[in-house]
Amino acid sequence: MSHPDIASLAKSEKSARKRIRYLALLHFIEGHSRTSIASMLKVSRTSVNKWVTTYLSLGLSGLDDKPNPGRPAKLSSLQLATLKEFVLLKSLSEQGGRLMAKDVGHFIQS
Repeated sequence: MSHPDIASLAKSEKSARKRIRYLALLHFIEGHSRTSIASMLKVSRTSVNKWVTTYLSLGLSGLDDKPNPGRPAKLSSLQLATLKEFVLLKSLSEQGGRLMAKDVGHFIQS
């Protein structure tokens, strides 16, 4: 298998996470064990195993960051007022029971 110039990729990479992945691959290609790579880079051996396996099966594109769903959108002032009313009604309900985070989550989703 032909390996691209991973050293130059690591030097030019702006993402610290991806740079670590490139360095792990570079050490792997140089013949270092996965355990020693993990020790050198101060990461878990599991991570090194995953990166190497992904590289061997998918190539460099397998090392790209996965999309991050990010934080959910903020609630509008109307939505916050409605939520506050929901929480107050449920917490003062004479039927008892606890208001749980999942209940609030279901209310927000509906």
